[in-house]
Amino acid sequence: MTELTRETVRQALENVKGPDLEGNIVALGMVSDIFISDGKVYFSINVPADRADALEPLRQAAERTVKGLPGVKGAIVSLTAERKQGSAPTPPRPAAAGQHAHNHAHGHSHAPGHSHGEPAAAQPAQRTKAGVPGVGAIIAVASGKGGVGKSTTAVNLALGLKANGLRVGILDADVYGPSMPRLLGISGRPQQIENRIIVPMENHGIKAMSMGFLVDEGTAMIWRGPMVQSALMQMLREVAWGDLDVLVVDMPPGTGDAQLTMAQQVPLTGAVIVSTPQDLALIDARKGLNMFNKVEVPVLGIVENMSYFIAPDTGNRYDIFGHGGARAEAEKIGVPFLGEVPLTISIRETSDAGTPVVVADPDGPQARVYRDIAEKVWAEVQRKSARTAPTIVFE
Repeated sequence: MTELTRETVRQALENVKGPDLEGNIVALGMVSDIFISDGKVYFSINVPADRADALEPLRQAAERTVKGLPGVKGAIVSLTAERKQGSAPTPPRPAAAGQHAHNHAHGHSHAPGHSHGEPAAAQPAQRTKAGVPGVGAIIAVASGKGGVGKSTTAVNLALGLKANGLRVGILDADVYGPSMPRLLGISGRPQQIENRIIVPMENHGIKAMSMGFLVDEGTAMIWRGPMVQSALMQMLREVAWGDLDVLVVDMPPGTGDAQLTMAQQVPLTGAVIVSTPQDLALIDARKGLNMFNKVEVPVLGIVENMSYFIAPDTGNRYDIFGHGGARAEAEKIGVPFLGEVPLTISIRETSDAGTPVVVADPDGPQARVYRDIAEKVWAEVQRKSARTAPTIVFE
């Protein structure tokens, strides 16, 4: 049997005619770098922005061609439009799992709520977001930069919500650097059931989905924006989450493509911002806050991580990164301050071991901090939900 390689995929795509039936999409330079993992093929096709809708059959033809190759278990093909400087942006078009669970099987590509050629910013943020069946609230945990302990905060927040009696799932939206397999101590591959729906992995009583379950740990994810968007929507909408009170989304650091995709296409109940106390981290945290404000996602509050250090031998406290900066920032911009998480060896060790501190030492002081933060987050969720609920008036 012919080995499945990028070259065999590229050769097959040479049979797909380009727009107007001139040449082929490979010869015309329309095919991005091709990525293959576990029998799944990922790539995008660059098309003129003003013809993206009309060229959807071209994407479908390329997808059918690749799926017909021996050894191919699936294909995620996106249309992308690289615009010239100064031209108007076009909405992203996730090809595999945009807005419906059947998209991946049938090859539809949607840009919901946008007419052809209309900039995404012209549409209200909340109007086009389809919910996830069975999932109540969706909470994003975000940071303006990496290295602030966002993923550790996200997993312990999820476990804190679970410890407080809620049904919880967690989605690892960091495609380039997934952390959940290690943090939750989960290995192996998830199973697929009918209609290509993925069964989430589970440990410590919470359901989880991550790109880290689908590719080897050492694999470099060299993907362009549309591929990431498609993968995120598939992990969100083509997973059998079941009935959950809350889905925690561990967002990638920063304010790039993946963050905007989640904020603009997913009905986020709110966002939790994680920062460390020092000024540089707070500057980046403000960028995250501004992004969520622009896309009309409520900020549920700020967590100050690595807030202080308690020496295990003496019990002395040291404010290594300063202290209180996130609390002051929260007061300044008028959002709740959710709590201070200390920098401790136990949080690091339990996270590395796949048994986060909330489950490793549920009655310990660090676990109590996370459970308290989880309680405040859930109170904010309920308060904001009550604010937006309709009121029946009898006259």
